[in-house]
Amino acid sequence: MIPSFYNWRTWLAVVALIIVIGSIFYSRYLAKKIALEERDKVELWVSASKAIFDNPDMPLTLPNMIRNEQTDIPIIETNEHDSIVNFINLDSARARQDPSYLPRKLKAFKTNDPFVLVLSEEPYVANKYYYGNTRLLNEVQYYPIIQLVIVGILLLLTLMLLNTQHRSAQNQLWAGMAKETAHQLGTPLSSLEGWVEMLKETGTNNSITHELEKDVDRLKLVSDRFSKIGSTPHVEPMDIVAKVQSMMDYVKRRASGKILFTLNSSEQMLTVPLSGTLFDWVIENLLKNALDSMEGTGTITVDIRPVGENVQIDVTDTGKGISSSHIGKVFDPGFTTKKRGWGLGLSLSKRIIEQYHRGQLFVKHSEPGKGTTFRIILPTGDKKAV
Repeated sequence: MIPSFYNWRTWLAVVALIIVIGSIFYSRYLAKKIALEERDKVELWVSASKAIFDNPDMPLTLPNMIRNEQTDIPIIETNEHDSIVNFINLDSARARQDPSYLPRKLKAFKTNDPFVLVLSEEPYVANKYYYGNTRLLNEVQYYPIIQLVIVGILLLLTLMLLNTQHRSAQNQLWAGMAKETAHQLGTPLSSLEGWVEMLKETGTNNSITHELEKDVDRLKLVSDRFSKIGSTPHVEPMDIVAKVQSMMDYVKRRASGKILFTLNSSEQMLTVPLSGTLFDWVIENLLKNALDSMEGTGTITVDIRPVGENVQIDVTDTGKGISSSHIGKVFDPGFTTKKRGWGLGLSLSKRIIEQYHRGQLFVKHSEPGKGTTFRIILPTGDKKAV
């Protein structure tokens, strides 16, 4: 079933398209109608001019009135050789200052068939009257384009608003799921902690009890991470080199012995405002993704270096890489190329870095068959996350 969000977008696009197409056809109809009326006016004006030419000594009130009332249609009068003789309703001052103004107008007016007034057959003498569009006709012709731009802008703004609402709803859903998961883990965790304490008191094998205690602590950490999603986390200055090293050691213990882990840092200690629990989650996600991409053998390298007022962290693996068609989707909620998992790890990691730490997380480089580099950029200033 297609989500209603996409139905809204489709219907919105269809309505906008119908409006624009309807406007184009109606505007063309109006433009043709106005063009015919303007040609009739020019023809009447030429007829009035002919009447005055044929009867120069007679007081012709009506022809003079017709000529004088023609104040909107631009007309250029030429001789039989298309040399300009006179013009009306054009910029006189510009015509005097720019010798090419009238020839350009005449060239444009030649798209309309001229009216020819023959003054003499032998020798052949004639006046030609070329005319252009009025301002009203031009506005009617350009109206669909203007309307298309306006509708396009409105459609774009509406789609952006709908997309923002959709993303907000998604974020609320993920945050709600994370908090509910943390809540559901709370009861069995409390019970497990109680059982571990009872095992300690009864003197059960210390190694077994110790391992159970570590797993319970791990579950508490996972629950704590989920509970912080959707809330404003507390950030404080921490040594990012030590944090990355700690998570690398944790993942290394659970990886194949054929995986080589390397941490390179230009500084022994770099202090950055962090939410420790959430930042650990990001590094763990990136390292585990790197492990999954290498299928048991390869190298994972983490480079940490200060760059201006930021700290830059590159997590590079020698795994199978990401195809160009997938790079733009790796941070989308639900996207995954793995057979297991919900595809939320990278999406949540990006949100943690960008929204809670005011940083950036992106794919710096990836090449199928050679590996991938994820880059994190974090500000070193004491900025509060919101």
